[in-house]
Amino acid sequence: MLESQFVTIIIVEDDPGHSKLIEKNLRRGGLENPIKTFQNGQLALDYLKGQDEGPLNQSILMLLDINMPIMNGVELLRILKQDTKLREVPVIILTSTDDQGEIDECYSLGCNLYVPKPVEFDRFADAVRKLGLMIGLIAAPSIKSTFL
Repeated sequence: MLESQFVTIIIVEDDPGHSKLIEKNLRRGGLENPIKTFQNGQLALDYLKGQDEGPLNQSILMLLDINMPIMNGVELLRILKQDTKLREVPVIILTSTDDQGEIDECYSLGCNLYVPKPVEFDRFADAVRKLGLMIGLIAAPSIKSTFL
C-alpha cells in the first residue's frame, strides 16, 4: 500500500464511467490516496487555483484526459506548465487518443507520462490498475509541489 497519504490524485475526465473505472482500478493497484474528480479542465484549474475550495496546500498528481468539453486536456496542460505555482504538478495523460502528433505535443508541453486508454474494457481496467501500482511504488512518494 502507498505510504504517502499527502498526495491527492486528481482525475480530469469527462466520462463518469471512465472516472469510476479509473478510481476503482487505482484502488485495486493499491492506492489509498484521496482522489478528486473533475469533468473538464476548467473545473480542475479552478480547483487548483483555489476558486472553489480555497488554496491547495498539498501535493497532487493529475491524471488528465485530452478530449473534453469547455477546456480540453492539452489546453489545461499548457496553462499548468506556464503557471509558476502549478508547473511542477506531475501530469499523466490518460486518453483514448494515440495520435503520435498529439503524444509529441503533450510531451513537449511537459506531461510526465502519456498512457493511451485501451478500447477493450478488461485491457483498460488492467492498464489503470498497473498505473496505480506504478504510482504507488515509484512516483507518488517523491512528489512534492508548493502552491503558496
